Amino acid sequence: MVLSLSDKTQQILVDKGVISAADLEKAKSLCAREGGKLSAVLIKMKAVPREDLLAGVSLCLDVPPLNLSRFKVDIDTLGLVPKRVASSHKILPVSRIGKYLTVVTSDPENIVAIDDLRSLTGMDISPVLSFEDDIDEAIRRFYEKPADEEMSSIVGDMASGGMEMVEDTSEDASTGDLLKITEEAPVVKLTNLILGRAVKERASDILIEPMEKDSRVRYRIDGVLCERYTPPKKFHKGIISRIKVMSNLNIAERRLPQDGRFRLRIEERKIDFRVSIVPASMGEKAALRILDKEQAMTDLDRLGFKLRDRERIRKASEKPHGMILVCGPTGCGKTTTLYSILRHVDSPGKNLVTVEDPVEYEMKGINQVSINEDIGLGFSACLRSILRQDPDIIMVGEIRDYETVDTAIKSALTGHLVLSTLHTNTAAGSIVRLVNMGVEPFLLSAAVELIVAQRLLRKLCQECREPYLPDEATALRYGLLDKDGSPAKIFKPKGCKRCGETGYQGRVGIAECMLFTPAIKELIFARAEESELELMAREEGMVTLRRNGIENVLDGMTSLEEVLRVTAEERVKRPAANEK
Repeated sequence: MVLSLSDKTQQILVDKGVISAADLEKAKSLCAREGGKLSAVLIKMKAVPREDLLAGVSLCLDVPPLNLSRFKVDIDTLGLVPKRVASSHKILPVSRIGKYLTVVTSDPENIVAIDDLRSLTGMDISPVLSFEDDIDEAIRRFYEKPADEEMSSIVGDMASGGMEMVEDTSEDASTGDLLKITEEAPVVKLTNLILGRAVKERASDILIEPMEKDSRVRYRIDGVLCERYTPPKKFHKGIISRIKVMSNLNIAERRLPQDGRFRLRIEERKIDFRVSIVPASMGEKAALRILDKEQAMTDLDRLGFKLRDRERIRKASEKPHGMILVCGPTGCGKTTTLYSILRHVDSPGKNLVTVEDPVEYEMKGINQVSINEDIGLGFSACLRSILRQDPDIIMVGEIRDYETVDTAIKSALTGHLVLSTLHTNTAAGSIVRLVNMGVEPFLLSAAVELIVAQRLLRKLCQECREPYLPDEATALRYGLLDKDGSPAKIFKPKGCKRCGETGYQGRVGIAECMLFTPAIKELIFARAEESELELMAREEGMVTLRRNGIENVLDGMTSLEEVLRVTAEERVKRPAANEK
């Protein structure tokens, strides 16, 4: 959603009434405080619709706009500008008439890019206008060979080249044979294709699974598994062996699980891959977690949480001691939230230490320790040693046992701020879980400041979402109502090229934040049930995950179906005294 807005363009947009002066100043302040591009912030603020901003800038610069989603570019025109140049300058050649070359750009006033293209092509350049993210997507779409076609080409090269692939049924293949296979160019290309495409499609995980007659490659995109490739079964061992070599694992060991990691540079970004390989009945299965530092290194304001929840997290993290717990299932963004809190509290005057399994993202200025159970360096042992390092803030990657939670709570009670995660579904459920692990209620209520339960919702594609009115029963049940009590307009997914026909693009976080108020502490002392704790927390101001999700539905950010898929039904509130 990025367009280049010079000071002159900004003033013209205000003069023409496309945006207000107040909204412009507010957007500038947000950019200065949180970063980001001015055009993207204006659209996110809903100060101006995306299409209106494009039309307004087009009039200001006297440059025609172009909708790339409905445009096709022929191969001869693309050949005039190499992909490297197009990606570098964020431009795309779209048509050629005589000595004139029309290129689409988000910054028609970029004289350097125009001059480079003029020198490269020997033609006069005529710019048209579009958003930078649309241009990036079009560059990938037009310059890159379709994934299925590229996969077929590589597999064809492997077959026609006479490569003798080792079948998965062969248990006596020598290490030398496997090493030879992993060094073959087609195997390298095939593996790189799988990894590279996953990063480009914003996948969080890759699963490479052996089936009866073929291999299956699936990506987890926005939390949902999508099948991408089915290479022949005889190539499966070569792919797995290549990943083992990259991860420094034992390629001859196929009976025991192995874990490793490696790093690649993809699209000018350093991407870490965490690898887990386990033996299955049909062969070895590989699961790769993609760790993109650019996506994880965010701040609290960009997590997607509502302002009230961000303020609760911010206030709790600014206290000199205590414990903040983030809970939820695997893959819901707990680690990202912890890193965001660390970024918020980090300063030269504080000693920050993390204990992780393993260290997922390297953070400048923070001491990060990776545990190693094989040598007896677990969470609890490492945490005890760290306490002798004079830390101010400690992040414990995960609480797994009583010994770890006991040390963490005692640390929170002795002047340290402790951040950690717990695998529970709700904030109230975390309290019950900790008590069941053996933590005394009086220690729990004294140490913990805040529990955050979170989930990730898929965001609707803003290009193709469709509005509709829910029926009255649905609107009443889930609170989808306008101010006059009638059903509110909400949106549902449709699917387009931009979102890969899924109707969704990207994810946003939702959270329920339980503060340890005096009323909550009394219930903890009484060893209350999870339902009682949740109802009291709601009375004390906690907004549940389901309600947070419904608010995003009303904002047009996600669909009702997505919220119902990710969140559980709210517990019925207890009746008021005058209702009994």
